[in-house]
Amino acid sequence: MLRFASLFIALLAAAGIASAQGLDGRLKKIADSKTISIAYRTDATPFSFLDDQKQPIGYTIDLCKRIASLIGEQVKVPGLQIKWVPVTTQNRFDAVAKGQADMECGSSTVTLGRMKQVDFSNYTFVESTGLLTTTKTGIRSVADIAGKRVAVVAGTTNERAVNEFTKRRKLNLTVIPVKTREEGLAALEEGKADAYASDKLLLIGAGVKSKDPKSLFLLPEDLSFEPYAIALPRGDAGLRLAVNSALAHIYRDGEIGPIFGKWFGPLGEPGALLQAVFIFGSLSE
Repeated sequence: MLRFASLFIALLAAAGIASAQGLDGRLKKIADSKTISIAYRTDATPFSFLDDQKQPIGYTIDLCKRIASLIGEQVKVPGLQIKWVPVTTQNRFDAVAKGQADMECGSSTVTLGRMKQVDFSNYTFVESTGLLTTTKTGIRSVADIAGKRVAVVAGTTNERAVNEFTKRRKLNLTVIPVKTREEGLAALEEGKADAYASDKLLLIGAGVKSKDPKSLFLLPEDLSFEPYAIALPRGDAGLRLAVNSALAHIYRDGEIGPIFGKWFGPLGEPGALLQAVFIFGSLSE
């Protein structure tokens, strides 16, 4: 009996070694180090930002914490540790491409141009580019912004949306590029810009932190639609499959409901487009 028990334990150990050896790319690094590195944004409220204890929180952060747990199960590393890597709008994709982070969990829109540098998971959210202004400007719709000054973070899909919208509508806007969302909001509040363009929920999050939230006005129109996803290393099929498998589990088993409700409950149920994202992401095994 003792010899049988020893043989059984040896077989289990061999199976575990074979399973680990079957991993490659970032998944092997994650399994070997028992750590997954996740890049996060500090300024993308309510998707990725810092709480009062300077810890990353938000919709995408909660989603990625659950994904990390499920990846730990997939690679047979219970209690997989997370190493948090702060990034900015400018260096978020570099961090993933250069191996400083295994994934980026913020509010990143999928574009063909960005796919030249990184890959993306299945969609995690759908947003739109909007315009925030102040009540004293008298701007109440995009019809009122012709010839005005619009601040927008340089190098973002929002900047491209503003430029394309301006050209299409022949609005003759003056685009003021800024480096951060804080700088964009400051330009609006200080009168250096007549409007500030960004993803609508990020504008709402910025407005909550403003000096005078009641003085701000969000225009009703959408300048573009922004499908969000998790940025991943380009060409690493194993990690991409692991992340999408985790997302499918979260969507399929209804875990996305409480995560969405925690951060967007006051806005009601997910809209039709976002519900479609969750449905089409609920892939079967």
